[in-house]
Formats: sequence, C-alpha cells, structure tokens
Amino acid sequence: MKVMYIFATYNKKVMGLFSNIFGTSNSEKEIIKSNVNWIPLNSLEQLEEIKELSKTESIVIFKHSTRCAISRSVIKKFENSFDEELSALKVYYLDLLSFRDVSNEVGYQFQVIHQSPQLLVVKNEVTVAFASHYDIMSIDLKTFI
Repeated sequence: MKVMYIFATYNKKVMGLFSNIFGTSNSEKEIIKSNVNWIPLNSLEQLEEIKELSKTESIVIFKHSTRCAISRSVIKKFENSFDEELSALKVYYLDLLSFRDVSNEVGYQFQVIHQSPQLLVVKNEVTVAFASHYDIMSIDLKTFI
C-alpha cells in the first residue's frame, strides 16, 4: 500500500511539472480568474444576440488563442486592468481554436480581419473600435460605458 501511495504522489508531482512546463493539453479546461465577468461566446446564434444588445449598450468581444503566448500575456494584462468601473460592460470570450466557425463569422459580420488576440467593441451592430495583440491595452473601454 505504501509503495502505491508513494508512486501516486510521485506521478502527480511529475504530471504537475509537465503541465507547468508544457501547459495543459485540453484548452477547454483552461481556467481564467479575473475581475471580468466573461460570457462564453461559442455559437453563431450568439452573434445575433450581441447585435441586438449593441443597440442599447457597447459589447466587447475578446478573441483568444489558448495556444499563443502573446494571447495569454495580453489576456492577463487585460484582466488586471479591468476595474469595478467596467463591471457593467458585457465582455464575450471567444476561444477561437475551439470555435473557429464563430471566429470566422465575427470577422465577417463585424468587418475585421482576423488576428489573435483581438478585441472588438460593438455598438449599434457595428465595430466602433478594435485592436489586436498588445494594442488591445490602448483601447480605453471606459469611453464605451
């Protein structure tokens, strides 16, 4: 029994080390902790919902690649900059690797060339601001509240 416990403990530590070095293999299990109240964007039908909501408020779409180091860095910076003043803002999170069809349709419907990471602000059914990579941090979301 003691040998099995030692092996299980050793195996858990080794697997944890591999996960830290190489990341997780299942992007859908990536957990993002932040002040942002993320709304998962994972269906084409939600784009109509976003357009409708944008008639009365600004809507944000964050396109994220779970395999990209720049995307990981930018989303962390984005989350760290998100304060209580922005809490009413609806922010949709799109894992573009898992939902490529939705990502393509976002580009088509909101007339932006695909990049990753990418942030779009939608108002009255059109894109009023967008940026990609580290330029995302230059968008002052408070102007869209």
